[in-house]
Amino acid sequence: MSPPPDATLNPLQPLKFLLPIPIKLPELFSSLMKGFVAICIVASISLLSFSTFSTRQWLDSSDIDLINPSPNPTIQLGNTNNGEDNTNISHILFGISGSAKTWDQRRQYSELWWSHNVTRGFVWLDKEPAGTWPATSLPYRVSANTSQFKYECSYGLRSAIRIARIVKESFELGLDNVRWFVMGDDDTVFFTENLVGVLGKYDHRQMYYVGGVSESVEQDVIHSYTMAYGGGGFAISYPLAAELVRVLDGCIDRYAEFYGSDQKIGGCMSEIGVPVTKELGFHQVDIRGDLYGLLAAHPLAPLVSLHHLDYVQPVFPGLTRIDSLKKLVQAYKADSGRALQHTFCYDLLRNWSVSVSWGYTVQVYPLLVTAKDLETAFQTFVTWRSWSQEPFAFNTRAMSLDPCQRPVIYFLDRVENAESGRTQTSYKRFVAKPGKECGHEDYAPALAVNFVNVSAAEFDPATWTKAPRRQCCEIVNSDKNGVVQVNINGCNRWESVTPP
Repeated sequence: MSPPPDATLNPLQPLKFLLPIPIKLPELFSSLMKGFVAICIVASISLLSFSTFSTRQWLDSSDIDLINPSPNPTIQLGNTNNGEDNTNISHILFGISGSAKTWDQRRQYSELWWSHNVTRGFVWLDKEPAGTWPATSLPYRVSANTSQFKYECSYGLRSAIRIARIVKESFELGLDNVRWFVMGDDDTVFFTENLVGVLGKYDHRQMYYVGGVSESVEQDVIHSYTMAYGGGGFAISYPLAAELVRVLDGCIDRYAEFYGSDQKIGGCMSEIGVPVTKELGFHQVDIRGDLYGLLAAHPLAPLVSLHHLDYVQPVFPGLTRIDSLKKLVQAYKADSGRALQHTFCYDLLRNWSVSVSWGYTVQVYPLLVTAKDLETAFQTFVTWRSWSQEPFAFNTRAMSLDPCQRPVIYFLDRVENAESGRTQTSYKRFVAKPGKECGHEDYAPALAVNFVNVSAAEFDPATWTKAPRRQCCEIVNSDKNGVVQVNINGCNRWESVTPP
């Protein structure tokens, strides 16, 4: 039955003309709802049946698991152990490039971080070394002959071929329980605890290529922004290494014009389709001059490696390169995750700014400096290739020659044993040129501070698995007995470095 053409619809009685007998509105509504629910149930069952039928027309038995995954899938994403233990140093196989001629001069770098019967790997030489192999050095292997490969870079060295094949020759050793292959140079210093922590974030059963790029933009432009630079070190997971080994020798010839071994491996990675996962703690150190500015404003990342240390000034003034590194390593061993971690805070009673690069240096400014400036590295260096003032792959700010435009600088003096879960470090004021200090009145109180003592909660390695945030500090007292005391802790909620 349909309504008559001239029927007028009353909103209070919208369906009265459809009913043979009058009923009350609540009863009508209840009846309609029951009918509607029944229709929905029938429609849902029909749709589900059709969906199941139509979907399974193009699914085979292996595809069904994608829709109905088993409770224990074979492949898992993310940092899951799937019953395995966490990644540790024994799961890493190092492949260090070296030469028989220069090993005696370079081995002091590797011996800083290598631990016998703990660290696994080899330095790969171009030929058998003369004389007795030093007992303090890591074990060596001699690389295979590479004369059959093409090398067409006019300004490079054929040794790039041999070095590129280290990962292949390391893989073919067939050693047990290897999750990661880590490549580096004989002048690279690794900070292995932090390296383990970085690699532990990634699922070693997947194909990962982890490393860093050059600090000098000119190097990135010439070589690549999309490869891991070999001197700073890079890591290749076992599954990716297996795939890389399959194509590597062909890549070496296909990319014969490439300068370096890392470029050739980068070309292979492009063919495989695996991009570099960049970690800021791998340092190629493609800069010249003084590394101070970079280390004093280290990025928010664990320190993993330092390279090219023969081409920059000693890390600590007044010490040799090796003695400087020993001092840095000493602090690193006291609290590995905190090494070079940067924090800064204000003394609002005196309007001072204090910047701490833990285990290395402290800067005291007798004024309030913005956080943006404090986190920006002083440019105490030039570019790698052209020795130019710019550009770099990170922000820099000028270091003035005027002592009244510079902070008062302190260098690590000693590291004390941790007590109650805290480390104690002391930093001594550095005087570059006696008699050349700032004579302004507002600098005098800062210049009267001879030591800055820093107390810090022992760094929790799990911090690196969380969203990154710079830790906070507070100045406990200003200049009692010529000493400033700074405490470093995790930040509280709503805490920020915001001057008044």
